Amino acid sequence: MYFLEPVTTINCRCSVALPVLAGETEETLFRNARPAGASGEFELKKEGRWTVGYASVPIQADLDSATNQLYAMLFAAVERLHLCRVWHFVPRINETGADGLENYRAFCQGRSLAFERKYGAGFKRLLPSASAVGTDDERLTFVFAACAIGPRHFENPEQVPAYKYPKKHGPRPPSFSRATLVPAEAGADVFISGTAAIQGHETVAPGDTAGQIVRTLHNLRTIAQKCGLGDDLGRTRGGVRHFKVYLRHRADLAGVKQALEQSLLDATDKVTYLRADICRAELNLEIEATLLGLKTG
Repeated sequence: MYFLEPVTTINCRCSVALPVLAGETEETLFRNARPAGASGEFELKKEGRWTVGYASVPIQADLDSATNQLYAMLFAAVERLHLCRVWHFVPRINETGADGLENYRAFCQGRSLAFERKYGAGFKRLLPSASAVGTDDERLTFVFAACAIGPRHFENPEQVPAYKYPKKHGPRPPSFSRATLVPAEAGADVFISGTAAIQGHETVAPGDTAGQIVRTLHNLRTIAQKCGLGDDLGRTRGGVRHFKVYLRHRADLAGVKQALEQSLLDATDKVTYLRADICRAELNLEIEATLLGLKTG
């Protein structure tokens, strides 16, 4: 079991059914956050300019509707704030639901419609960084970070923005940016979305983990450069770097771990390797990064 913990207090731990394969068993991003009540299904915490929270709900109808409803509650919780990062944990993400739609595509449809209903036709310019991985749990879980300071959202020039994907990927495209940067005098906080082996909008090296590592690392370096972090993801810019590595197959752990330790990670990084299904069935690997307090430029 993996605990994604955006705050330190025990009653805000978000437990999701993702087995830890190696590394840290908890991710603590906002250590000094304090209770700030609740909004709908979301338990809230605050730390300085940040509001963070989570909700976990059973799927009582279809995943499309459940996603739409939970997003409506999320928007209510972050009213007058800027949504900067959302982590999604989607039940059986690659399975097909009763409506004949893959669960990930149903989730994307509900999310896109929720954003459009809240912000209108121009919602795409407000989309935060995000990730969505599958769990064996029966609950849909969201964790978010929102801020009073306006963020900057970035796209990888070698990838089609997810919100512009063609219909072959589902009736409504995924609604997220590739990275979000929140500036501050003390150092920027950068959230890099779940990143995989995609060029344009197509999967690179389908089913081939070794090939996907190469492209995924390339994509991480490219988006880091766009954010002003250089191609080493801010390794020499101070702050703290958090990584989560999602693997479809447990057997890939040793090879992926070795490759990342050689080309991406250093001893001070906070890293967790997790067994999880990825949003596309042909993808074996996804990496996300949360980089806090980094000097940019």
